[in-house]
Amino acid sequence: MTESYVLSLAQNTIMLTLILAGPILLTSLLIGSLISMVQAATQINEATMSFVPKIIGIVAILLILGSWMLQQLVIFTTNLFSSLPNMVR
Repeated sequence: MTESYVLSLAQNTIMLTLILAGPILLTSLLIGSLISMVQAATQINEATMSFVPKIIGIVAILLILGSWMLQQLVIFTTNLFSSLPNMVR
C-alpha cells in the first residue's frame, strides 16, 4: 500500500461523504433560512416552527434520493473490497 493509494482512498472517501451529505445539509439550510426569515418578519419565536419543517424536508430528500445514496455507498464499498488484495502487496 503506497502513500498515493492511501491519499487517493482518503480523497475518494471525503468526496463521497460530501456528495451524500450535501443534499441533506442544503435542504436543512434552505428550510432553516426560510423559516428564520418568516420568524423575523412575524416576530414569532417558536422552536418547533423551524424543527418540524426541517425534519419533513430531510425525510422527503431521503425518500427521493435514498436509493441513489445507498447505490453510491454500495459501489464505493464494492470497489474498496475488490481492491483489498492490492493493498497487501
